[in-house]
Amino acid sequence: MSISPTIRISPSRAARAMNLLRTVQFTHPPSCPCHSNPAHRHHTPTTIHQARRHLATPLDTSHQKEYAFEMAASSIRFGPGCTKEVGMDFTNMGAKRVMVVTDGNVRKLDAMKQAVEGLSREGIQFEVYDGVRVEPKDDSIKAAIEISKKYRPDAFLAVGGGSVIDTAKLMNLYTTFPEADFLDFVNAPLGKGMPIQSKLYPLVAVPTTAGTGSETTGTAIFDLVSKRAKTGIAHRNLKPTLGIVDPFNTRTMPSAVHASSGLDVLCHSLESWTAIPFYERTPRPANPIQRPAYQGANPISDIFSLQALRDTVKYLPRAVKDPEDHEAQSQMLLAATLAGVGFGNAGVHLCHGMSYPISGQNPGYKHAGYEVEHKIIPHGVSVAVTAPAVFKFTGASNPERHLKAAEAFGVDISNVKQESAGEVLSEALAEFLIKLGDQPRGLKHLGFGKEHVDELVEGTIPQARVLMLAPNLEMSNLEAEREQLRGLFEEAMEY
Repeated sequence: MSISPTIRISPSRAARAMNLLRTVQFTHPPSCPCHSNPAHRHHTPTTIHQARRHLATPLDTSHQKEYAFEMAASSIRFGPGCTKEVGMDFTNMGAKRVMVVTDGNVRKLDAMKQAVEGLSREGIQFEVYDGVRVEPKDDSIKAAIEISKKYRPDAFLAVGGGSVIDTAKLMNLYTTFPEADFLDFVNAPLGKGMPIQSKLYPLVAVPTTAGTGSETTGTAIFDLVSKRAKTGIAHRNLKPTLGIVDPFNTRTMPSAVHASSGLDVLCHSLESWTAIPFYERTPRPANPIQRPAYQGANPISDIFSLQALRDTVKYLPRAVKDPEDHEAQSQMLLAATLAGVGFGNAGVHLCHGMSYPISGQNPGYKHAGYEVEHKIIPHGVSVAVTAPAVFKFTGASNPERHLKAAEAFGVDISNVKQESAGEVLSEALAEFLIKLGDQPRGLKHLGFGKEHVDELVEGTIPQARVLMLAPNLEMSNLEAEREQLRGLFEEAMEY
């Protein structure tokens, strides 16, 4: 039996190229910083797993990216006149002693009258605290906490804007944990950032402004005076048990308050829509209780954020210009709640991170239309004033999302190049703010100058909780981060 000679077939060009690539792959590990990093976003989970098997030392889990997101929000009741049901809600919860939290102005309004009548009808014992400060500082928060500890309530009712609801959240927290140090739960690095290990007392929130969305979120913000920085506490267990969202309660808002609170909704929706995706966030929590409330953009938050943006663009100008446009006011209140659910789970980023030192380092500005004795840059104003600069900067991170946002402002994006996405959204935002009227056109109009930039930068850097969600920001290199923030504040001086 004869054996036929082996016949060798010349490989095709494609086969030769594939063989060469295999040789390079298995004999020369890649030197590209992206492709040699198993945690880089170009790699699939399978690739990461294969790479891990070849490591001689344990993997640093602090650099592992997130793989899951959670959805958490307060129960929400929406409808004109539903404030009158609040007494029955506390009866249903079994509450006996309710701490009612409000401010001096809201105490005179019908929302408080409805709430108090509801409690009285049910025979529920309550005490009213009306000492909340608009844009609260840590000393005003601590004073409110002491009142609450002395009263020893078993439930809380907040009637007012974001400042009132946030103050009530912190009264609830430190009444539940009376031995805790004030900085224990405050966001790191300004505080210890400890998680809230158990549920708090029931808290019902009745918003009287259409802006913060605080009735849906586990976040409370205040000024930490000693650090000249705005900070706060964020955890799912801080969120209200129930938000009673009653359009009747925003009809008394002055036009200036409609505008500034609406601008907060605008930036909540834009920032959560453009935040880094949840699967890019590091580190992956070792325990679910450590998963932050602000997780990055995710498929559920996207739905709420984009709808809130569209509604704000449509209804905010109407609500500001016509105090009798009750449809626009009602839709803005709903938009604030939608945005609250969106950003309460996805988070915000640069506009909010930069706003905290802007309001905390106010050089003397007092916004027209606010009936307060102290100087004030309303939160929505401090957030929106940097928005044109911010979204011009973040545009390259995700052109498709920035163009989708520009489209919500009425921009025809059919022929816009992707590399122009940030600039197009920036211009649409600036035009919207100008047409809204009575808005400071940049930091200069708040009294800031170039001599303030370094302090504003240093006041922004501690806001790691929100900055970690900012696209394009070099947080791994402090000096590079400083330079980027410096450029953003300089760009935001005027638009």
